[in-house]
Amino acid sequence: MAAQIIMVASGKGGTGKSTVSVLLGSRLAAAGKKVLLIELDSGLRSVDIIAGAAGRTVYDISDVLCGRCDWRKAIVESPVYKGLSLISAPYERGNVQPQQLAKLTRKMARHYDFILVDTAAGLGAPFAAAMVVSQMALLVLTPDPVALRDGHIAADVLFEGGFSNVRLVMNRVGPSTFDKGAVADLDECIDTVAVQLIAVIPESAALLKSTAAGEALPENTLAWRAFDNLARRILGQQVPLAVR
Repeated sequence: MAAQIIMVASGKGGTGKSTVSVLLGSRLAAAGKKVLLIELDSGLRSVDIIAGAAGRTVYDISDVLCGRCDWRKAIVESPVYKGLSLISAPYERGNVQPQQLAKLTRKMARHYDFILVDTAAGLGAPFAAAMVVSQMALLVLTPDPVALRDGHIAADVLFEGGFSNVRLVMNRVGPSTFDKGAVADLDECIDTVAVQLIAVIPESAALLKSTAAGEALPENTLAWRAFDNLARRILGQQVPLAVR
């Protein structure tokens, strides 16, 4: 077994990157894959809450990288998404070194099918470290000019770094999203970022409620179908975008 390592990134904060990481991981796990989610957003951790594991963590990724504990001791299983394992970011900011993360993921890769790396917003040390270890990048953006511009910058950095497998996840797309005039349509989003679209995640009250409460996203929602379709595309299946 050799895990496929996927970094989940964004040009700016607040685009829903951590939510996408957890829900994508949950659907890959539901497909029978062994999935580990590593959170690198030090000081702004949220993966444990979204995955229903708040209060269960003893060690975090900084403890592992600094050698304070074995990586297996830092793993927490999500109680709401069976088969999804987590290593949280520290509450306080830490420094992620690419060499340390590369050494760690080489050990982990023998035990998982997928390792998802939830980077911090922007292009700092977590982003750079994730680039070193990952084979694929998902850019999670919202349909607004600032997010799209910053996403384009992040995409350029990825392409210049030798990445060819970069895909766009447009998040919080609702029926009236493009009526406001700031962005015309999904085509403008794709053209601005210059990255191939792989998923459209709808605006969803159910999704907001489930992530805030650390509860499973109901399967009868459009958001659940969108994440399921995203996971299936990652697995190589041909499925349509769930946009309506």
